[in-house]
Amino acid sequence: MIDEYYKFSIAPMMDWTDRHCRFFHRLLAPGARLYTEMLTAQAVIHGDRARLLGFDPAEHPVALQLGGSDPALMAEAARIGAEAGYDEINMNVGCPSDRVQEGRFGACLFAEPDLVAACVEAMRAAVDIPVTVKTRIAIDEMEGDAPLDRFADAVSAAGCAELTVHARKAWLTGLSPKENRTVPPLNYDRVYRLKARRPDLTVVINGGIASVPQILAHLERVDGVMLGRAAYQTPYLLAEAQRALWGTPLPERSAIAAAMADYAARQEGVRLQSIARHMHGLYAGLPGARAWRRTLAEEAHKPGAAPALLRAAVDRVARIQSTFGSKAA
Repeated sequence: MIDEYYKFSIAPMMDWTDRHCRFFHRLLAPGARLYTEMLTAQAVIHGDRARLLGFDPAEHPVALQLGGSDPALMAEAARIGAEAGYDEINMNVGCPSDRVQEGRFGACLFAEPDLVAACVEAMRAAVDIPVTVKTRIAIDEMEGDAPLDRFADAVSAAGCAELTVHARKAWLTGLSPKENRTVPPLNYDRVYRLKARRPDLTVVINGGIASVPQILAHLERVDGVMLGRAAYQTPYLLAEAQRALWGTPLPERSAIAAAMADYAARQEGVRLQSIARHMHGLYAGLPGARAWRRTLAEEAHKPGAAPALLRAAVDRVARIQSTFGSKAA
């Protein structure tokens, strides 16, 4: 039986899944597991913890994603994350950027499964919450099933509670991080074969998933589905997935925007743009979507922009939709 905790999640995305984005996503998908952006172990240990680790209680369940390769540092950062109230610690073994490689964390660690396993083991010894790993199916010239099988077996033996697999290779040279998200071909069958070989291992699939039918089809083969860019660019998909998976009624988009306006009003010292930038896709595909985006993009960044702007943008959408004979949802 699929563990409800792992069934549906929203990927950690640099520059996107900050605390404001996560609160927005939580409104749309109460059942989803949320992730922070990746934080390095060094930043968690030595940085501004209130700024880096702060989150709203409504975000639960929420996981802290860490980057690093030193077991002792990863364990200390995990301990700090657990004390901050996170529900899970996730290790990044998927990011292919040059900066990450220079720091010896991210996708380059796929070639060192024993080191990743040592980090998992150290973190598990330091915390009582699940320790998980997010990875790719392979890197560079690696071919066949053996590399992912070897990696999965190593981290599983160390106590990894769940493995999320982005069903693409990562090319550490020759492709930019942006290209690595789309250029390497998807290979869902590779992830399916891992789950078939290791039915005891909780496996979550990620990469290129952008519809409810896709989500449901993947759940026939693996334990969970993680949405990435689609969750950010077309966020109402999260509400549609929530309904398909848990039977929750679809919320009105206007109600989501109103809740975000209330949230923004509680954020002292936070510019409206920092919150509104995550909401541009709320009306994607509907009449008025362009007006919604333009209002947020052109007005939210101005000094003194107030949360009431979000309600005004909803009203503008409603007026446009009324000319189409449709209700502003």
